[in-house]
Amino acid sequence: MNLKRAVVLTAFLGLGILLVSTQSCSKSHNSPATATFYDTLGGTTMVSDPANAGKTIEKGRLGLRTVVDSAIFIIAGDAKINGYFKTLLSEVGMGNLSGFQELSKNLTDFLCVATGAKDFTYTGLSMHDAHNPTGNPRMNGTATNADFDAFVTDVAASAKKNGLSDAIIARVGALLYTLESTVVQRT
Repeated sequence: MNLKRAVVLTAFLGLGILLVSTQSCSKSHNSPATATFYDTLGGTTMVSDPANAGKTIEKGRLGLRTVVDSAIFIIAGDAKINGYFKTLLSEVGMGNLSGFQELSKNLTDFLCVATGAKDFTYTGLSMHDAHNPTGNPRMNGTATNADFDAFVTDVAASAKKNGLSDAIIARVGALLYTLESTVVQRT
């Protein structure tokens, strides 16, 4: 394991452990149902959707979508991993946002479900197929551990840029790292 990877992983896991221990120490044994991570992110409270005038969206979903969309732009500028998204970047460069919108929806749905949302379903490809050019011709190659670390770092930068606390970012990072063995298909 290289030093950068060890630092990134340690930071995410350390903050995650701190968050979990802090939460478990502060909760009463008689407390009502435990809030999900999605609830922590804003949950089902309906708010105005800035991308769709006159419509509302769950606050948790809006927060996740905002981080996802920002992360896609950060990844687009990251020379370490943007080569995996040549098709998407080419489409966006020509003004075609359909691939971006599909990726945003799929990633947002996935994260909503993964964080405990009850009102959404992920219908995209399996994580293995989504990250393998054989199952997803829009992917340009298979990822390494270093690529995965760069992805998580970019998502963390997006989350920070969008005002998420270090504790929440640690939880998002820990969640993403549970997918590493499926996403990484090349050593």
